[in-house]
Amino acid sequence: MSRDKTRRSILLRAGTLVAGLAAPALLRAQETPSRNVSGFVPHDWRDHFGSLGAGAILADTTSTSLHYWSAGGSDYHVYPTSVPASEDLTRRGYTEVVEKKVAPTWTPTPSMRERFPEWPAVVPGNDPLNPLGPYALYLSWQYYRIHGTHDTRKIGRPSSDGCVGLYNEHITQLFDLVPVGTQVRII
Repeated sequence: MSRDKTRRSILLRAGTLVAGLAAPALLRAQETPSRNVSGFVPHDWRDHFGSLGAGAILADTTSTSLHYWSAGGSDYHVYPTSVPASEDLTRRGYTEVVEKKVAPTWTPTPSMRERFPEWPAVVPGNDPLNPLGPYALYLSWQYYRIHGTHDTRKIGRPSSDGCVGLYNEHITQLFDLVPVGTQVRII
């Protein structure tokens, strides 16, 4: 299979939703700021963390939202997200940001390679079809990331293989705000 056909296969499998379903998510991204996104219930960090420490991220798989609080609590941002496509792919609990990468290289997990053997073994970070987008926050859990996505149809619905995806402009904002050591909870 040629490289172009392999790339198209990745995009087609990653974006299995009908293009018409993407319109509401695209409109939400254009109409809603990162702060106090309408339709999302604000969370209180105290319900999830003992302290803010270096900062805190709560990824809510039910409301498909990510909440960020700065170390001092003065900044609170809410972003719409994609979440894992199934319970089998969903991991819940506490982790933390252990690394931040610009133009991260994407390597499919072993289970992805089993399900989709035609996928490439590696997609470089500068490739426009890289599913991680321009930035990624690596978590202490193997294979779990908070990252951008070029496939905006995924935002607002279960559609990922385990990661939490954000619009590229939102991961760009979050990446600048979040230090390594930020605690993360996925509920």
